Amino acid sequence: MKVGDTHYQSIWFDGEAGRVKIIDQRWLPHEFRVVEIDSLDEFATAIRDMWVRGAPLIGATAAYGIALEMQRNPSDAALNSAWGVLHETRPTAINLRWALDEMRQVLAPLPEGERAAAAFRKAAEICKADMETNRLIGVHGLEIVKKIAAAKKPGEPVNILTHCNAGWLATVDWGTATSPMYHAVEAGIPIHVWVDETRPRNQGAQLTAWEMNSHGIPHHLITDNAGGHLMQHGQVDMVIVGTDRTTSSGDVCNKIGTYLKALAAHDNNVPFYVALPSSTIDWTVDDGVREIPIEERDDREVTHVFGRLEDGTVTSVQISPDGTPGGNPAFDVTPARLVTGLITERGVAKASPEGLLELFPERRSAA
Repeated sequence: MKVGDTHYQSIWFDGEAGRVKIIDQRWLPHEFRVVEIDSLDEFATAIRDMWVRGAPLIGATAAYGIALEMQRNPSDAALNSAWGVLHETRPTAINLRWALDEMRQVLAPLPEGERAAAAFRKAAEICKADMETNRLIGVHGLEIVKKIAAAKKPGEPVNILTHCNAGWLATVDWGTATSPMYHAVEAGIPIHVWVDETRPRNQGAQLTAWEMNSHGIPHHLITDNAGGHLMQHGQVDMVIVGTDRTTSSGDVCNKIGTYLKALAAHDNNVPFYVALPSSTIDWTVDDGVREIPIEERDDREVTHVFGRLEDGTVTSVQISPDGTPGGNPAFDVTPARLVTGLITERGVAKASPEGLLELFPERRSAA
């Protein structure tokens, strides 16, 4: 995707500088900052404190974190220690563990002298694969948008509601939930996007709205509580969200508030789709509500809001009384029964064990 006239990925290795660079998303939409991260502690901080966020991007960042550590110390002890340090940063997003396991599987059998180069190659492969995966998610999701558009009046936009940010900023490029949107625009299909603000981190207001604005896609920012009203009045044609972990039965764990959108969509017969790379499927988990650990984040994310003051200062302000604690579960689980379909790089699956196994038959032997 482009920022101005320049193409950016959300993470990349700058060969000339010999550094890993990221878009520091904490400052968007008010400031666009690119920073270097060059130590294991900085990689862990970038993931934990959400300089980067989104399950696919978290995984890619962790992969480069392992690579940089192998450049510093390619020993078995350093490899295992780095795996542990990075794995502890975000407990819910399964791509983190997936990427770390991919890296360790490649590196562990190698002599120490070969590990650094192999680690950077593997991290780059993970990033390249993520971009192609997300492009394909868009290709398959576009077919859904086309069908909805065909039933509307000529020139009437397809109204899409999305929650949180599952855009190119949450992946290496293209995004998951946004990829069908970008493909629809490229195909000349008019769309309009309802962007949930997504409290408490406001990823919708700060990131998705910034993406839509940057790409000239018609959109409106709405409060998290407005979606049900819009659905009742026929102003939403479909919902597309991302996910941080999807179970083998099709339950979907995503940013807090997703479950409520799914309930409203179900009650109003609005199709509710989830866009995800297959690396986000946790084949070891069946019951998402019971088995997926839900990250509890700092209550300051609830009691304070980040934004720009009228004088241009970018800062956070307290919105709650002194002494009032904040409760901050970061994710919720949407049961498979509320999900119309799972848009993956291989196609659209029913949110069920058989639906997933139909697209991923190689998993049958392990099921």
